[in-house]
Amino acid sequence: MTIKFGTDGWRGIIAEDFTFDNVRICAQAVASYLQKRGLAERGLVLGYDTRFSSEDFAAAVAEVSAANGVKTFLSTKAVPTPVLAYNVVARGVAGGVVITASHNPARWNGFKFKSEYGGSASPEVVAALEEIIAHIQGHGGVKRLSLEEASKSSMVQKVETEFLYKEHLHRLVDMESLGKAGLKVVVDSMYGAGAGYLREFLSGSSAQVTELNGERNPFFPGISQPEPVMHNLQGLSSAVVSKKADVGLALDCDADRLGVIDEKGRFITPLQVFALLALYLLEVRGQRGAMVKSVTSTSMLYGLGKLYNVPVLETPVGFKYIGPIMIRDNALIGGEESGGFGFRGHIPERDGILSGLYFLDLMVRTGKSPSELLDYLFSKVGAHHYQRVDISFAPGQRQKVEERLRSVKPKMMGDVRVASQDTTDGLRFIQEDRSWVLVRFSGTEPLLRAYAEAQSMEQVQRLLEDIRSLAGV
Repeated sequence: MTIKFGTDGWRGIIAEDFTFDNVRICAQAVASYLQKRGLAERGLVLGYDTRFSSEDFAAAVAEVSAANGVKTFLSTKAVPTPVLAYNVVARGVAGGVVITASHNPARWNGFKFKSEYGGSASPEVVAALEEIIAHIQGHGGVKRLSLEEASKSSMVQKVETEFLYKEHLHRLVDMESLGKAGLKVVVDSMYGAGAGYLREFLSGSSAQVTELNGERNPFFPGISQPEPVMHNLQGLSSAVVSKKADVGLALDCDADRLGVIDEKGRFITPLQVFALLALYLLEVRGQRGAMVKSVTSTSMLYGLGKLYNVPVLETPVGFKYIGPIMIRDNALIGGEESGGFGFRGHIPERDGILSGLYFLDLMVRTGKSPSELLDYLFSKVGAHHYQRVDISFAPGQRQKVEERLRSVKPKMMGDVRVASQDTTDGLRFIQEDRSWVLVRFSGTEPLLRAYAEAQSMEQVQRLLEDIRSLAGV
């Protein structure tokens, strides 16, 4: 099989293509890449999530990196991706590896590489890694040292990763003021590596935090996949309502994504959360700077950019594109429709934990509930509604769908005239009323994803129906 990195790392089905041999090939590629760049001596931070055998796959990575002379700092327990990414920067190492498939279903696992700046590997780095991987697959050459030997020689050192991260977040958020507000919060950790983090940040205060699914369970019972999207958050919604909580927050399996439920048990879309976090930084904190969005994310940022006189930059899907732009322009915020947001002063990478704390701080500083915040946002940029639909297809069907999409040029979508279309990432149609619909193939799963944003949910539904019809699925 060919190992290809998607929007963030390589993912595969456990025991089918995500095997120990293939993980070791990826580890050898990272070690060889660091050696070629003269970075191997700086070392590598290594972590893993709560999926099946993630710690064993991480141990396999450690054996390879140590055998190649790359000192490896191995997390003592499951670690959220943003925590490990921050450790890359704080420890001054050459990069980081996380064994995680993020939001994918239970059968999957993955291999993420974080560059020395603590963000997703850029397209250039991904291309270099894939070239090395292809060479190894054709010619061999994976070095390996037992974990016991590597530990004895100090080439592998077990470390706590939480302290540096928590210390940093205390500098970014006034936890004392947040705790004194007495918020009632329900957190769904989705059986993932982020379990305990939000609860601990608010512990010892007047806040009341209830955590759901805080234990490890690699089967992710009761949810189709550990992704904080509406159909997976019915339990969180019910808990918010029954406990009369102020808000519900959800993290995906590696805690780099955030989902939000308002005080009435209603899901706030990731696009709305993105715009609210941008409003928080611009208005509440009075900060200024460019905002970076993927093509599938909200057009509300353009409205906010105009109001606060800041530029908005657009990229293809993935923080491997967003992160480098955030660094280049010292951007205020970067985000994508999946619920992943990164912030200036932190790392150019998604962080669901910090996003959740910032959302709580927005509530406290404005004195508004989540539904009131959404109304306030709409008063500034107009109402915006959104939905994403994931469509499964047979492997042999992809070429046919691609051919159909290449040939379509509709004049109307959702009963509104099409003003323009682009192919930055997938196929997007922008209507004259600034609503839009986009379809693209997932970079990590055999899915066709359709996205739409418009002034009403009825319009969103019409756009999604039209794009499915055009794709023939």
